[in-house]
Amino acid sequence: MKIFCVIPAFNEEKNITAIINQTRPLVDRLVIVDDGSIDRTADFIEEKTVVLLKHIINRGQGAALRTGTEYCLNNGADIIVHFDADGQFLSQDIERIAAPIKNREAQVVFGSRFLNSEHSAQMPFLKRYFIMPLAKAINKIFFNVDLTDPQSGFRAMSAQAARKISWRQDRFAHCSEIMFEVKNHNFKVKEIPIKVIYHNFGQNFSDGLKILKELFIAMLIN
Repeated sequence: MKIFCVIPAFNEEKNITAIINQTRPLVDRLVIVDDGSIDRTADFIEEKTVVLLKHIINRGQGAALRTGTEYCLNNGADIIVHFDADGQFLSQDIERIAAPIKNREAQVVFGSRFLNSEHSAQMPFLKRYFIMPLAKAINKIFFNVDLTDPQSGFRAMSAQAARKISWRQDRFAHCSEIMFEVKNHNFKVKEIPIKVIYHNFGQNFSDGLKILKELFIAMLIN
């Protein structure tokens, strides 16, 4: 089964080379969507043997993943993995997150930071005890989604599932919308514990507030 990995990248010139080197050997094709970067992200990508797709302007992570996923579906992917460019996820978890789909145990797999107690404990305090519980409650009450990690950007889906999953949120709230779509289509789902490395350049408290704001907007739309 051909595994394609989609990585949205916005101003990631400091990290993108390492991410490419770590992930490229683990998948059949690496698809990076430069989401309107204003630094040299695209220059570093063009030097590598990966697929580079570009947005002229910054449209958001959800939009970049949609662009990359459409490419995968049009070019023979069997399994599509969504991965971040900021260095928080570990590339060695890609194989673990794709395995349940390979083994016909699931159609969609979500990585969960909360199934790994050691690493969830390292999550910034406000994010762990305020933002994530509130996001989880919103997912449960308004979207009928009850997964342990309400905003995981590390996921895998079969091509068959990806063709039916449609999300309109261009930014952070796409995570909840994808979960809602998965629930709505009754796909067989599995969660896998993942390890996360929190950096200073990762999501901060203000980003967390943006997630909650977009979740409320998505709630009203849906």
